[in-house]
Amino acid sequence: MTDWTSGYVAGIDYTFDFHRQLTPALLGFAATAQGLRHGLDGDGLTYCELGCGQGFSANLLAAANPHIQFHAMDFSPSHIAGARELAQEAALENMHFHERSFENFGETSGLPAAFDIIALHGVYSWVSEENRQHILRFIADRLKPGGLVYVSSNAQPGWAAAVPLRRILAARAEQGRGPLEERISEAMDFARRLATAGGGYFGRNPSVTARLDHMASMPENYVAHEYFNKDWTPFFFEDLAAELGAAKLSIAGSVSLLDNLDCVRFTPQQRALLESESEPVRREGLRDVLLNEHFRTDIFVKGRLPHTPRGGIGAWFGAALALARPYGGGALRFHHRGRDVPLAQEDYAPVLQALAKGPATVRSLLDQGAFGALEWSAITRMLTVLAGTGQIVPALPPEGLEGRAAACRAFNLAVCKRAEESDSLRYLASPVTGGGVELDRFEQLFLLARSEGLQTPSEWAELVWRILAPQGQRLQYDGRVLGTAEENLALLRARAGNFAARRLPLCESLGLTLEDRGQAPAQAREAAA
Repeated sequence: MTDWTSGYVAGIDYTFDFHRQLTPALLGFAATAQGLRHGLDGDGLTYCELGCGQGFSANLLAAANPHIQFHAMDFSPSHIAGARELAQEAALENMHFHERSFENFGETSGLPAAFDIIALHGVYSWVSEENRQHILRFIADRLKPGGLVYVSSNAQPGWAAAVPLRRILAARAEQGRGPLEERISEAMDFARRLATAGGGYFGRNPSVTARLDHMASMPENYVAHEYFNKDWTPFFFEDLAAELGAAKLSIAGSVSLLDNLDCVRFTPQQRALLESESEPVRREGLRDVLLNEHFRTDIFVKGRLPHTPRGGIGAWFGAALALARPYGGGALRFHHRGRDVPLAQEDYAPVLQALAKGPATVRSLLDQGAFGALEWSAITRMLTVLAGTGQIVPALPPEGLEGRAAACRAFNLAVCKRAEESDSLRYLASPVTGGGVELDRFEQLFLLARSEGLQTPSEWAELVWRILAPQGQRLQYDGRVLGTAEENLALLRARAGNFAARRLPLCESLGLTLEDRGQAPAQAREAAA
């Protein structure tokens, strides 16, 4: 009988994370920041995720972007069954899941003739060369001219030292017996014994021992899917670009916005070396060498269409932005790859204060005088840094906000109801940004309590405790499990009060509240007006 897994880990389900790199508004903003035209602000858009895992990202994005038709596939029946269940709970009519392989997905009935976006997160480096060819054939056949492909991949030379470790772990687990979890645990213990026995490989590569130690603290399902597949390929960028080039794709930049700013990533001496290489693909590979890159988050495009200088400024003018973190007016420190990113408070503070009133376009911020006397290049660089560090986030236009808010409420209510039993889903959908916002289980339950008419943080805390106590669950504080109801309630009240003061206003501005008041988020309405 043919092995339907094709060597991919199937005994342990994948994580329920939301991957923000998949967000359409972020992909469009990244293209704009790279001076490229895109059609992601039009009507009738189609989006395809290949290898969607649990489908949580796809479901969230479908809720936050009801104007886009989403299709997502995965080979795992349990993944697709669970993803469809959540989609049904949230009444997502624009979400279509398919249990297919990469080989036969293109034959699926009901697919659009072509897609505006095709996305692969955590897929391309973890499947066989044969399956990569199936993926490339699908992209070549189904991506619109001008369409975008997002693909993440493990990269060289950052993985060079750890390649033998991955081989040791996978081979040891393959020859073992019993459940996969036990074989993974035994393989990691075997590698540690090799290290402590004075194995020369570990002694000469201390970063490998550190990686092995770090793996012990990582979620079991992540470790399984990252290290224990039969196929695993960290790419030199030149090789990745050559493969994708067969589908007529060329590099557009990174969805990790700071990775597109050489002035942030590199020293003057390193920038001089980069500027000596004029060929784009080789230059990108040289960047990886300078950074010892181990993971890439690339956007490729089928037909590059650069903006004219005037068109590029116009695209920036129309870009909408929203505050992603509370800003109290103080000085902020920005970091990237272990380095401080210099931004002057007198430059960014007026922008963040303006966005604290609600989402705004760049043109609107200019009209408000938020940029002072900054030159245009400094403005776009600052906005890219603020977005790249997560202080602000690309937003969707006010048109269609009411419909997006209704779809997000249904999805977020389904997620928050699940928080009564589990903490596995940690993101809600925002109709303002078209993406996800992380909220932990308690924050979700506080929103749920508020939606049920409870007014005060103390009442929210009491409802949460009535949910947790019958399940035998207790909170931890300062390394100690709290034993009494009074202790647990006191900590829940403190957390609820902090949430009301700090996080709830941001939740309201981003449309994350669950109440159906027949209106869009207040600050978003004001910004639209």
